[in-house]
Amino acid sequence: MTTVNPPYLDPALPVHQRVSDLLGRMTPAEKVGQMTQLPVFSDPDPVLDAVPVGSILHTDHDLIDHCITRALDTRLGIPLLVADDCIHGHSFWHGATIFPSQLAQACTWHPDLVRDAARATAREVAATGIGWTFSPVLCIARDTRWGRVDETLGEDPWLIGELGSAMTAGYQSNRLDDPETVMATAKHFLAYSQTQGGRDASEADVTPRGIRSWFAPPFEKAARDGVATFMLGYQAIDGVPITINTPLIRGMLKQEWGFDGLLVTDWDNVGRMVWEQKIFASYAEASAAAINAGIDIAMSTPQFFQGTLDALDAGLVTMAPIDEAVRRILSLKFRMGLFENPRRPDAERQREVIACQAHQDLNLDAARASLVLLANDGVLPLPAAGTESRRIALVGPSCDDPDAQIGDWARASGQGMKFLGHPGDVTTVAGGLAKLLPEGWQLSVGPACTITTTAPDPAGEFFPDGQPRPAITVPAPADPAALDRAVKAAADADVAVAVVGDNVRLTGEGRSTATLELIGPQKELLERVIATGTPTVVIVVSSKPLVLPGCADDAAALIQAFNPGLRGGQAIAELLLGLTEPVGRLPISMPRHAGQLPVHYNMVRGTHGARYADLPFEPFRAFGEGLAYTRFHYEDAALEADQIGADDVVVATVSIVNDGDRPLTETVQAYVRHPVTPVTWADKELKGFTQVQVPPHSSATARVEVPVADCSIVDAAGRRIVPTGPCELLIGHSSLDADLTALHFTITGRA
Repeated sequence: MTTVNPPYLDPALPVHQRVSDLLGRMTPAEKVGQMTQLPVFSDPDPVLDAVPVGSILHTDHDLIDHCITRALDTRLGIPLLVADDCIHGHSFWHGATIFPSQLAQACTWHPDLVRDAARATAREVAATGIGWTFSPVLCIARDTRWGRVDETLGEDPWLIGELGSAMTAGYQSNRLDDPETVMATAKHFLAYSQTQGGRDASEADVTPRGIRSWFAPPFEKAARDGVATFMLGYQAIDGVPITINTPLIRGMLKQEWGFDGLLVTDWDNVGRMVWEQKIFASYAEASAAAINAGIDIAMSTPQFFQGTLDALDAGLVTMAPIDEAVRRILSLKFRMGLFENPRRPDAERQREVIACQAHQDLNLDAARASLVLLANDGVLPLPAAGTESRRIALVGPSCDDPDAQIGDWARASGQGMKFLGHPGDVTTVAGGLAKLLPEGWQLSVGPACTITTTAPDPAGEFFPDGQPRPAITVPAPADPAALDRAVKAAADADVAVAVVGDNVRLTGEGRSTATLELIGPQKELLERVIATGTPTVVIVVSSKPLVLPGCADDAAALIQAFNPGLRGGQAIAELLLGLTEPVGRLPISMPRHAGQLPVHYNMVRGTHGARYADLPFEPFRAFGEGLAYTRFHYEDAALEADQIGADDVVVATVSIVNDGDRPLTETVQAYVRHPVTPVTWADKELKGFTQVQVPPHSSATARVEVPVADCSIVDAAGRRIVPTGPCELLIGHSSLDADLTALHFTITGRA
């Protein structure tokens, strides 16, 4: 007797027909199971016996294949979606490639490099049976006390949109059925980063117009560029948890932007409305409200499954929104080809791609491009090989700390998963210098102090949902003898290199900081080392911009290194020795004091005065800043036309002249300024950039194009419009007015 497969198993049929056929065969429990995503930390069978889940996350990699088999052995054989937080590399796999953090990658201002890093990550992740990563993070970082700044791409909506779309293209490669791709996730929708006091998941203090002006654009671009999934934040806006914000979910995301992929909550969002935000008395009410608002998958709320079935029985929700959500889920599973290839872990493929030489080389390129030179009195680069012997004193708690270098979502960052990957080959600054210093040079290494230590949280060992509660982080005490040794080494050296910053105990979800100052004995270390008079290079390895002590102004050089990844130490050593050029530019402004926050460059005009009574308004370093080892200047900036229609493109050219002896990679930045706007608006906004290579003692011409459609603002009614009339294109080296040349044009409107 011939067995006839049901239509949903026929790959020749269109996806919508396969979805409709399968949906019609499913019971309510099977449908709700598809909407349920649960973690599998240990024995998977109790989880899978209790709930017919459609998706798993944070699963011990030894269990993934078993979970896939369990799903395929069910009545309908619907394959699993397997997901993880692979934010800057495959953080859940031992020996995988860990790239610089997203914030560090943003310092490259190099979309192609960001795309390639995501592509490499996708190849490694896919080989381990995971088809969905919760990246890119498109949150706007304005209050840098927030613990998740390292996961962002900085403070500017336009730059975030460009780099985020590049990252998505790398993950998805425009073909979800390619077994070497993974689904990307635009997160956290929406305004999650607009915290109160930097406190993670606090209610977002933002207006509807503010959302459309600043926070929505990167997500809209992601939706229109084809990102497969969105993830909600944790926060509420004006009293409404984002999980049930129907105007944003159904109105903006799904209807206005036409997003047809999956919307997943963040961890236990549905449960948090019961036990944390306390706006529902039962899981049935919370589950129904979330489904009615438009979520497709509830992450890590075990009670969601039964709560939804109870809500159906009570009439709190109908099958219509459930069918809508399941249709989206099944559509993506068919588009990924999971019914034909459920994407089991592939040991042979893992050996081929994980930490392969091509990925290691790419990782080093990303680390090199992520380093930002912020000050240099001429001490850098250190003299080339062949000169007289030099003595280098390397001090500071981060000079030989692989975990600080790698950052969050990897190794020791401790999101509660015992199987976070442990990369086996990390080059620290100490390791990089030891390898690359010229023959005869002397290197002494003495961290001198640690940054933090820990103490048990008096609130208890676990959160109410059973997740481990991290220990309290407290400043580490000074070790006077170790400090004395480091200071003596610096005094005896020709150059001191002090590597300071933060560590993985001071960054991440739920790990905001009240201050931004260097923690522990680091300030004393810097003050004493710089006071020796030995030229001191300060390197800041940190998850976010920190506030440096006043003595840093007396340092001979300053380098910002935001968690530069596995190869960061080699990249830093190369930069110090002049084997590479500094090319990074800040994607975020650096405050002088936490009390200044926010200090983003695109502040709305209208503030009284130019300073506080005790400090300037200006940040320590501004968005877009970054030095080179050579001298250069801009000249001959011009527009191709000064009367521009609303459907046209503003085109500018400028010459960059390299006056020095070293090659230059310059990031030419273009900002738009409206002299007059019908509502208050930012003084200027980034709307374009390009990178040019300029050999020594030569020049190059850069061309920047800005569509007039990007010269928009949001009016008082919340509509995005392009004002006609006078406008300026500001072109130059950074967001600082002193670095920009204003080119005037007129927007004439549509013909």
